[in-house]
Amino acid sequence: MARIAIYPGSFDPPTNGHVYIAKRGVEVFDKLVVAIARNVSKTALFSETERLEMLREVLGKDARIEVDAFEGLLVEYARRKGATVILRGLRAVADFEYEFQMANMNRKLAPGVETFFLMTGEEHFYVSAQLVREVASLGGNVTGLVPPMVEERLRKRLGT
Repeated sequence: MARIAIYPGSFDPPTNGHVYIAKRGVEVFDKLVVAIARNVSKTALFSETERLEMLREVLGKDARIEVDAFEGLLVEYARRKGATVILRGLRAVADFEYEFQMANMNRKLAPGVETFFLMTGEEHFYVSAQLVREVASLGGNVTGLVPPMVEERLRKRLGT
């Protein structure tokens, strides 16, 4: 039986930290679904379609990785995909508190779905999509924080 994991997030924009976690995750699991969570309460810089395109471009060469989007409860989406694991990346202690809370809620909602945490590499531990958006919007250099294609899209979108 294939071990399928879901790696959820907003990926707005995809960062090198996201890519790092996805590539490590696919070495642990047979299949990884990188899934954009639709969050109507957040205003995204990039549309869902654009984020799907970017993720497919940076991850699409690996047949073990599927890029998708979903709405609703993550554990219900995991069930629909046949996944038994939710993959989450951790950067710092501050991430752990929130992730620990979510993992326990997901376990309560779906006891058969486990949460698997991966620490990001030291070169990515301070990077978040929110910080990348902020730096890029102020004209700062985000080279090395995001894949080159994402950097180009950021420049075009923000006019920097």
